[in-house]
Amino acid sequence: MPNETSTKADQTHREPVPGHNIIVIGASAGGLEAIIQLVSGLPPDLPAAIFVVVHFPSHGTSILPQILNRSGALLAAHPEDGDRIQNGHIYVALPDHHLLVKRGYVRLVRGPRENSHRPAIDPLFRTAARAYGPQVVGVVLSGVLDDGTAGLLAVKPQGGVAVVQDPKSALYAGMPESAIANVRVDYILSLADLAPTLVDLAAKPVIEGVKAVSEEMESETDMAELDLAALQRHERPGTPSGFGCPECGGALWELREGDLIRFRCRIGHALSAESLLAEQSDGMESALWSALRALEESAALADRLADRAYKRNHPLTAERFAARAQDAAESAALIRQALLKSEATATTEPVLAESASDQTEDA
Repeated sequence: MPNETSTKADQTHREPVPGHNIIVIGASAGGLEAIIQLVSGLPPDLPAAIFVVVHFPSHGTSILPQILNRSGALLAAHPEDGDRIQNGHIYVALPDHHLLVKRGYVRLVRGPRENSHRPAIDPLFRTAARAYGPQVVGVVLSGVLDDGTAGLLAVKPQGGVAVVQDPKSALYAGMPESAIANVRVDYILSLADLAPTLVDLAAKPVIEGVKAVSEEMESETDMAELDLAALQRHERPGTPSGFGCPECGGALWELREGDLIRFRCRIGHALSAESLLAEQSDGMESALWSALRALEESAALADRLADRAYKRNHPLTAERFAARAQDAAESAALIRQALLKSEATATTEPVLAESASDQTEDA
């Protein structure tokens, strides 16, 4: 009968696995060039599978796999739902579909948007961390705002490795800077150092043993797949925030991970604080344009009614309509000034061209 010491040793023992063989990569504005350079430095016998999410327009067409096949030695493709995971392959997210990692296979789902994107970076990182734990390497490349930060915060507690492009080498430093500020990043690398580091990590053995994930993380990964049980749970991760979801109008729950604040609604739409602020700004602008249109139309209609009253010799009625037209025109002028001011001061995310012609040109 084993003694107590040997029993404890057996309980903590883990068998080594080949290496960090699940590499998840997220990029946004300026990230296409970084991915191409990274892939070009990877060998054909890389003992790892790579998963890539770039913020594609939902209704665009992606030829990123073709570009990566021309740029490097690994086989890149848009996977089909349920495809088996194989080393030496690059799985690229389809437009308008989240790319999720399950144990041994991939999932493509049209689940709720995260940070207003589908595909989104954080669901990929989160599901990979849940399925493979310490085997995962999360890589955040160029982009604005803070996408990828929450994903890395899911990778690290499960024993995975966090890699971030050096903000100085990124065309847009927002995403790398956010990751560095909120996550205990393992590597901050220039583009030239990314590929060699990933090759080393893929060959470096890790200790097997995926940790149990928190109920909050389990719920969030299930929501990404539109899991009915997760969507129908009465309990929600986090606390009511008092804010509305810009996607569906539902109540948002606030989640905190260290200093990072995030929000998620009942049906699964998720936003970081920065993304929510950006969406609120867009919503306010849309409301202002609607108000401007309504006031301009009101002024024009009141002017017509005033002209008609003058022609019919009803001066008091004409003056009343003319005053209403003047009020509407003055209000419209104020809104027009506000729109011009916001246009001059707003910082908007650059559009990442993903059309066939733009991608071919970038390659």
